[in-house]
Amino acid sequence: MTKAYLLALAPALVALPLAASAMPKVGDMVGTKPAEASAALKAAGCPVRDFEAEGGKIEAKCQDADGKAWEIYIDPASGTIVQIKDKG
Repeated sequence: MTKAYLLALAPALVALPLAASAMPKVGDMVGTKPAEASAALKAAGCPVRDFEAEGGKIEAKCQDADGKAWEIYIDPASGTIVQIKDKG
């Protein structure tokens, strides 16, 4: 391989682990319906195991690729994530 090729490839190799660990964040729009939110959270790296209502919000319980548990709180009116709790 040429040195120029390796230099061009380097940024992609550095960014790869960051893309794999992408997670939803506060402010992300995931939707107000369970199917929409499940699809959006799965695409963001946190497949949903369960939903429940809590404190006037929708709570989505999900698990990331490393097996870490998360609680994602969604505003039921706007469909945006308002809080994320690490449940380890």
